[in-house]
Amino acid sequence: MNKLLYGVAYYDEYMPYDRLDEDIQMMKEAGINVVRIAESTWSTHELQNGVFDFTSVDRVLDAMHAAGIQVIVGTPTYAVPTWMVKEHPDVLAVTPLGPGKYGARQIMDITNPIYLFYAERIIRKLISRVAGHPAVIGYQTDNETKHYNTAGPNVQLQFVKYMREKFGSLNELNQRFGLDYWSNRINSWEDFPSMVGTINGSLGSEFARFQRKLVTDFLAWQAAIVNEFKRPDQFVTQNFDFEWRGYSYGVQPSVDHFAAVVPFDIAGVDIYHPSQSELTGTEVSFGGDMARSLKRANYLVLETQAQAFPHMTPYPGQLRLLAFSHVASGASMVAYWHWHSIHNSFETYWKGMLSHDLQPNPVYNEAITIGSDFSRLSDELIGLQKTNRVAVMVSNEALTAMEWFKLPDGRTYNDVVRRMYDELYKMNVSCDFIHPSFEYLDSYALIVVPALYAVPDESLERLNDYTTGGGHVVYSFKSGFADETIKVRTTSQPGIISKVCGVTYSLFVEPKAVGLTGKLFGDAGETGTVESFMELLTPISEEVEVLASYVHPHWGQYAAATWNQYGSGSATYIGGLFDTSSMRRVLRLAVEAAGLWGADQELEFPLIVKTGVNAAGKTVRFYFNYSDDTQTLIYPYESGRELLSSERVEQGGQININPWGVRIIS
Repeated sequence: MNKLLYGVAYYDEYMPYDRLDEDIQMMKEAGINVVRIAESTWSTHELQNGVFDFTSVDRVLDAMHAAGIQVIVGTPTYAVPTWMVKEHPDVLAVTPLGPGKYGARQIMDITNPIYLFYAERIIRKLISRVAGHPAVIGYQTDNETKHYNTAGPNVQLQFVKYMREKFGSLNELNQRFGLDYWSNRINSWEDFPSMVGTINGSLGSEFARFQRKLVTDFLAWQAAIVNEFKRPDQFVTQNFDFEWRGYSYGVQPSVDHFAAVVPFDIAGVDIYHPSQSELTGTEVSFGGDMARSLKRANYLVLETQAQAFPHMTPYPGQLRLLAFSHVASGASMVAYWHWHSIHNSFETYWKGMLSHDLQPNPVYNEAITIGSDFSRLSDELIGLQKTNRVAVMVSNEALTAMEWFKLPDGRTYNDVVRRMYDELYKMNVSCDFIHPSFEYLDSYALIVVPALYAVPDESLERLNDYTTGGGHVVYSFKSGFADETIKVRTTSQPGIISKVCGVTYSLFVEPKAVGLTGKLFGDAGETGTVESFMELLTPISEEVEVLASYVHPHWGQYAAATWNQYGSGSATYIGGLFDTSSMRRVLRLAVEAAGLWGADQELEFPLIVKTGVNAAGKTVRFYFNYSDDTQTLIYPYESGRELLSSERVEQGGQININPWGVRIIS
């Protein structure tokens, strides 16, 4: 990317009347320089089996090129046409809820050979047609691809083959997965049961791993087809998304992002977030950190909201604040879903940049200012490089395992991830994400490990070696408990990391009116609370420092959080789901121990600081105000220029940031 991309998804096929020229004129006025098309309209491009019509694609490409707007073309494979299902109803996924029914998107079995035949045909027809067009800069495969819980007989058969190749021996499988329990033992491969009804968390988690591999393979297959046609100056991407809780929340359960991203030239991501008074920027930061970490490079925000639902319509200034928040995390593109509000069907009230009258509005007018600044500051802000010394280790396997074994109040893996990540974010501790098999642990001074419940021995031993060699680790409860087959380790918990953490436990309980006290809270008499789950920790030596203990008539003898010097490094262990303030205190101590506390950390939410180095080697600092109140700070760094206003900023000078405002200093 040699410039910042500012874009929208555009569906000429959805328009209630022909207004392509008017839309393009409004896009130009807003500084829109890229649109994404075609990923949602298979049935428009293939009217009947083998009857193709790409008129709408051709006309949009030609019009955009004439206007100087670039185009990303999507493969239209995530929503199947009616004729296919009528001729071949078995292309619909069979899920644990039963056979699929036509209507919604993402209802097909991505392993079905008939679906794959038609998908390959439409991809080849479309991409071969558009690849030579000068407007096209890249391609998006499918859309927010997942396995859609496909679990029919054909998928079960593939799973048996996968298990046979992976484990070979049924005796080993029965032993490692504990299948003697409740007579679940499998004595013949022909007797292998469907996973739809399994009560065995090990088998269920392995099936979830297999389903994630289906997504990895499907996306690699699509990327390979597109690569046959793309020009050397074009890219292929995928718009990954996250666990959805009304907005982008946490690690995606259905996709291994680190594996699935491999065949793509650049990572793409869809990030949706709370808005109005609930806007914190945390989801923008979380999604951006994840996307940037996938290929350790800049990324594309292929979808984020302009208006969306009524509770997401931004306050004045928030759209602008958010656009620069994406860039500050390393995005080279910010694009909205979508340009125009749709007048029919399921997403009628997921509003685009334009409302249903398709006329300028306050959100569109604010987008004009963003487009102008993106164009003016592109050379300063494109390709920002970020070097973080803190990493958060996340794991699809741990996530799946904890879906089988939820915390007592129903909370799961992503609740722990977000509790820890959010507090780092509020302290302006910038992070990367890594997975348990990541090779370069030593590139970080601090690694935060939320609830690594299921993990191979070798990954834990590597973390131990990292600590011994001078690294600092923060583990939460539930870490190291089970191996990669979700088999609980038979040693005293937390198992392999026990010697490094300096603690052991054999009892864990659901906290009821349990407080926290101790060194963590200083001399001010403050206390904290523990939620959802707690382990009753016992230090294994007097050298282990107890940071917090439980306040409870029976559990008060046990440690709640500890710190242990081990080798040249240290390990912090948090025995329960601490309240947000207590979690922040523990993490702050770890950041300080790792030598990473600095001027940025002296500020805290709602003042958020992001830093990157631009192509000219200059440090660019972003200061965001995520609140309704004016925020003030004293600028601690070498004097520079505020890019949005071109004002001079002196070291030691005062900076005021308006509500929902941003200042960028270089």
